[in-house]
Amino acid sequence: MFINQTVEKLHTMRLTGMAEAVSELLENPELSELSFEERLAWLVDRHWMWRENRSLKRRLTNAKLRDRQASIEAIDFRRPRGLDRSQIRSLANCDWVARHHNLIIGGPCGVGKSFLACALAHKAIRERYTALYVRQPQLFRDLARARADGSLEKRLNQLARVDVLIVDDWLMAPLGEGERRDFLEIAEDRYNTRSTILTSQIPVAQWHEQIGDPTFADSILDRLVHNAHRIELTGESMRKAQAKTHTTQE
Repeated sequence: MFINQTVEKLHTMRLTGMAEAVSELLENPELSELSFEERLAWLVDRHWMWRENRSLKRRLTNAKLRDRQASIEAIDFRRPRGLDRSQIRSLANCDWVARHHNLIIGGPCGVGKSFLACALAHKAIRERYTALYVRQPQLFRDLARARADGSLEKRLNQLARVDVLIVDDWLMAPLGEGERRDFLEIAEDRYNTRSTILTSQIPVAQWHEQIGDPTFADSILDRLVHNAHRIELTGESMRKAQAKTHTTQE
């Protein structure tokens, strides 16, 4: 009876991990042989782990990663597409996020740019950073709606606080005037304070032309490119290659 009241109080205080650990402690006779200090440490560790797992799950949900199976461990280095294992290993330590650097992933359609971006963001999330995935068309639609309902400043502030912002399909189409202004605002807010991952089929040399207005293009690229790590993927579409393999096996 006494212990049930204690567990209820732990739930009331939102110490759910501790409450679950207490129940597990009572059900496991081996744990009862531990000293008081050892049991206390075990309870605290279990609650800490529960909070960490809950926080990780929340960050992953909020990130809205396109490929939720993407991870550093799942990156395929077997296919010839110009992927440098040592560079990926270096990026996986997330020092570039801590230093607020950017990452540009280029290459043709289907070579795994989005997957790689999500895998590196997933690693950052595991290191307690926040992330958000968004395709460029969706980003500008969201900003247009925010401007229409008066919440643009709030939305820009939200984007400014994300540790790793992934903008997929960057510059697939030339930017309009409003889009240039909005993205310059995003780039300015994040410059040297947060990290941005851009994936694009368009070579960096053509970005100035795609952005359009020379003044805006210079300002945007100055904030994105000069402190960016670059990965340039090559080769055949992985989807086509997988389809060929599947057809051959049949």
